Amino acid sequence: MKSLRCATLEGFEAKEVVVESTLTKGLPAFTIVGLASLSINEAKERVKSALLANGFKFPPKRITINLSPSELSKSGSHFDLAIASLIALDKLEKDLGEWFVFGELGLDGRIKESSAIYPLILSLANQRKIKKVIVPAESLEKLSKIPSIELYGFETLSELLAAFETDSFTPSKMAASIPYTFVEAAGEAYYYSQNYTLDFFDIKGQEVAKRAALIAAAGFHNILLEGSPGCGKSMIAQRLVEILPPLSLEEILEISKIRILSGEEPSFEPKRPFSAPHHSATPASIFGGGAKNAKIGEVGRAHLGELFFDEVPHFSKKVLEALREPMQDRVIRISRVNSKVEYKSDFLFVGAMNPCPCGNLLDETKECRCSDLEIQKYQNRLSDPFLDRIDLHVTMQKVEKEDRPSYSSQELHQKVREAFVFAKQRGQKGFNANLDDSEIEKFCVLESDAKDVLDMAIDRFGLSFRSIKSIQKVARTIADLEQSEVITKVHLLEALSYRRRER
Repeated sequence: MKSLRCATLEGFEAKEVVVESTLTKGLPAFTIVGLASLSINEAKERVKSALLANGFKFPPKRITINLSPSELSKSGSHFDLAIASLIALDKLEKDLGEWFVFGELGLDGRIKESSAIYPLILSLANQRKIKKVIVPAESLEKLSKIPSIELYGFETLSELLAAFETDSFTPSKMAASIPYTFVEAAGEAYYYSQNYTLDFFDIKGQEVAKRAALIAAAGFHNILLEGSPGCGKSMIAQRLVEILPPLSLEEILEISKIRILSGEEPSFEPKRPFSAPHHSATPASIFGGGAKNAKIGEVGRAHLGELFFDEVPHFSKKVLEALREPMQDRVIRISRVNSKVEYKSDFLFVGAMNPCPCGNLLDETKECRCSDLEIQKYQNRLSDPFLDRIDLHVTMQKVEKEDRPSYSSQELHQKVREAFVFAKQRGQKGFNANLDDSEIEKFCVLESDAKDVLDMAIDRFGLSFRSIKSIQKVARTIADLEQSEVITKVHLLEALSYRRRER
């Protein structure tokens, strides 16, 4: 018996699979066992044709391929290469078990790329389970971005078999590199792009909202923009993703993995994703789902980026309440009869809404056509637990003819990067919005005047425990933007100005 290693996706993570083979006496047959999907069983015809095209003669034996562990469902055409190699190398007196092998076979023996290969190898690399891997030559450029693994690329099955027989393997991997500008913080490089497709300079006025957007970007704080139609809510939301903090190499690879799982081609550009589902979208399309194989939704595609809900009250109550879990825990859990899947969803939530159904409640020149009951019903679509998970609540200013542009995206992005490096240099791992209680105690140090202001706010406004922590974290971000080690009274007062007010 001989074996090689491969993998399959279970949900959104890779599970190692050992491909075993035996050729025994008996009536000629070719069997694959181990909960193999139709795509794997179809490999028998591809493997037969590829081997025959490369001069291999099938012995009159019973060929059995086992995919272990047998209780794990397996799918994908990337098992072809491992299966064909084991059959052809049956008489080779050598242990092959250390090799991971991925690739789909053409009928002529060419080794082809499969969309599952990149997320599988990236996931195994993150789990520290893979070192040497054989892949299609056409996949090398994409896979070379993954650090700490040795890649061996081959174009045809005959080339691979010759390498196994002569033990002549030469690593094909190119040095992992991202050709973009980076900043260094705590000994690690963080990459960013200066290609701003949408610019904050296009927005005239709205200085309070732009300041809040800067704070949201620097600390990854959830933000809700409320204002009359046409005042610039969507413009700010669409540009906010352009000024988010830089990305580590691991985060760039993780974003690329999600894009491949979503059916997109990865660009490896250090830009955070932007997802903006319509309010008519179904819960399954937003959160992901599926009866057998869970598919990633809009919330998953926004991982490490921005999730924008325009006209938040028009989203169904079911969607808004379900969003509370990923906003709080930064993960999505999909439970089905056949499977349970958990995947990361660490995103910056940006919501935009009108003050009332007609949108004119805050307008000084237009009359609101809504009754008090309609306004109350509209605003009550957002529950207190949902609103409690939003750190910054901003009421947009009135549009004036004297309004002028102020900051560009490049300028704001520079401020975000400086705050990001400042936080990393004090030993902080994650963003301010994600700080837990012990980290708040360690990093959110308040001056005595700031403590007095916070105590007064707690007594006056009856702040909840979550609201207190939220204010402290926002104040920490404001202090980071000012390069201040401690949170002062000024920082805390500004953080309090963004708290949610009772209507």
